[in-house]
Formats: sequence, structure tokens, C-alpha cells
Amino acid sequence: MRRVILVLFISVMFLTVASNAASNNPLRLILPPAVYAVPGQEINIYLDNIILSSNYNNYAFDVDCAKGRQDKSRWRFTARPEETGSYPWKIKIHNEANELVAEGHTEIIVSQADAGSSKTVSLLLIGDSLTDASVYPRELYNLCRKYGPKVTFLGSHSGGGKAPVDFAHEGYGGWTWNTFLTQYSPTQTDYRGKSKFLADKDGSPELDFKAYCSKYAGGKAPDFITVMLGTNDVFNVKEENLDFAIEQILKKADILIAEFQKVGPDTQIGLALTVPPAAAQDAFGSNYQCGQTRWQYRRNQHRLVERMIERYSSGKFRNVSVIPAYVNIDCENNFPVVSEPFNGRNSAKTVRQSNGVHPAQEGYLQIADSFYAWLKFKLSDKK
Repeated sequence: MRRVILVLFISVMFLTVASNAASNNPLRLILPPAVYAVPGQEINIYLDNIILSSNYNNYAFDVDCAKGRQDKSRWRFTARPEETGSYPWKIKIHNEANELVAEGHTEIIVSQADAGSSKTVSLLLIGDSLTDASVYPRELYNLCRKYGPKVTFLGSHSGGGKAPVDFAHEGYGGWTWNTFLTQYSPTQTDYRGKSKFLADKDGSPELDFKAYCSKYAGGKAPDFITVMLGTNDVFNVKEENLDFAIEQILKKADILIAEFQKVGPDTQIGLALTVPPAAAQDAFGSNYQCGQTRWQYRRNQHRLVERMIERYSSGKFRNVSVIPAYVNIDCENNFPVVSEPFNGRNSAKTVRQSNGVHPAQEGYLQIADSFYAWLKFKLSDKK
């Protein structure tokens, strides 16, 4: 009985702390430790992506940075070669009564365009359907081929189970952190039947990244691993279970990260912070009818990003850092759209977003930009 009471007390205390934190920061402003950039490529911080509000237009944003420019919906910056370095970035947010409701800061780090260009490195991309779509992996391959470094893309396929040609990855639609730890179907024969990170040991699957490296990486641990998961992990989580569910997700992430580190103690691991959904509920109605709302999923995604920044930016996990992909994607303009009648009595056409969590090509390219800038930072002599 005493143990149960103690657990309940701790749970209530945790919820109270979380509630107080939210009340002190009603917009739940979240900024990554750093935003990475490379000369010649635009980097953005989309204002709606860093707060939790059903309508960011109700607030006034004031960005303070020596570089870039502030527009209505974003801050943007395309660095010149001579602008490599680090720049403080600050923001203040006011409500319609001109009351300060949130403020925060991060750092813009511009790495040299030729950082690591003479190096040969290996890279393993891990993810769900956003990786399996293979748009951002292909663009990342193109960027590396054009500007360096020379990258060997590791993986078992290049999208949909197709054999790798120029690039490869481990992307699987619908997968979560836990799926990579548990998926091992003896009957499912397609590429999604078994996690490549599991190996048969005396008739039962066990996590074995060393065996994976032997099969797909020439027996060596990758120089770099990136993981972009989270969408499926939190998609259907209910508000009342959100923090508990995310804690369980991160425990699964810790297991996989620990396995990577055991096999490759010098491997740099980048965790992509889960990107926000399409800006309009229309996209969710198109995909999920009444099964999920854009607002609830947005709340889930935002809380996951908060927790990932707290957990993986603390320095507790060796060679682990976060890739701030969530700030650099245009959720209003870079998601798929369809043209359809206004309604059954009005045949005039309007344009509506049509996919809740999968970007259009342009959105995927922005994700590639975030990954590439992170990679350049890690290869830079200034890291």
C-alpha cells in the first residue's frame, strides 16, 4: 500500500510540475539548442512550428538576430560563404494586449560549405514512411555528391524494398521505435516482415546491430546514424495519456540508441525532431475522416519534440544530438493539396490540403536541407 501511495504521489507531482511549466509558458515555445545552416542554402524558423497555438496569427513575433529577415510566418536566412560562424537568435512573443507571453533563444550555426568535403564517411538513415518515401534521402545523396563529403549510404533498400542503387536507408511505413526492436514475423515475407536490427538467436529474435553492420556495412559501425521516428509513435495517443506514452517511447529509443553506441562508440547519432503536420484540418479530414484531428496530433507532436530536446540535448547521451527539422518545414505551403468543389451545391473549385503528415516534395527537400546542414556541422572543424 505504501508503495502504491508513493507512486501516486510522484505521478501527481510530475503532472503538477508539467502543468506549472505550461502555465508559465502558455504558448509552449520550444527552440532547439542550435539551428544549422550552410552557405547558399536557405534555412528557416517557421513561427507556428515553435509554439503551440490553434492560430499563430493571434500573436506578434519579434525576432532579434544579426542575420536573416523576419517575414509574417517565418525567419529566413541564406548565408553567404563569408558568413560562417555562430549568431545568437532571440524571439519575444506578445499577445493582442501587447503582453509578453513567451520568449526564448537559440543559436544559428553556419558551417563551411566545404566542411568535410575531402572525407569519405558512411551514413545510415532510419525512419518511417517519411524516410521510406525516399525523397529526402535522395536529395541528401544529391547534396553530398555535389558538395561533399563522399558518403556511402548504408541500408537494405532504397524505398519500398527496392534494391539500393545510389542511396539506401532503413525506412518503413508505419513503423515506430518499438517496431525496430520487435518486428520479426516468420510469415510476412516482404521487406517489412522483419527488423533488420534483429537476428535469430536459437530460434528467437534478439537485438544485434553488430550482425546488421556485418551484413550491410562491411563489418564496421556507421560514421553517422540519423533517426526520424515519432509520427506513428504518438499519432493516436490521447491527451490524458500523453506524457506517460512519450516516456515509454523514449525508453524504447534509449534501448536502440544504446545498441548503436555499443557497436559504434564513435558513431555520431542525429535524432530528427518530429516535423509538424499539415497546417489545415482539411488534410486530416481527407486522410482520417473523424479518426484524428490536426490539433490533437499537433499537441502530441509538440510535446514529443519538447521531451526529445530535454532528454537528448542534455549531454547525457554520448555523441547524440538533435536535428531541428521541425523548425525548417513550411506546413502551410509544402504539403500536398487537391482542387475540389467548395461543397455539393457550389461546383466552383477551391484548393485544400490533402495529406496530414506526409509533406509534398518541397517539404521533403526542406527536411533534406536540415539533415545536410547538421551533417556539415558535424564534419566541421568548429564542431
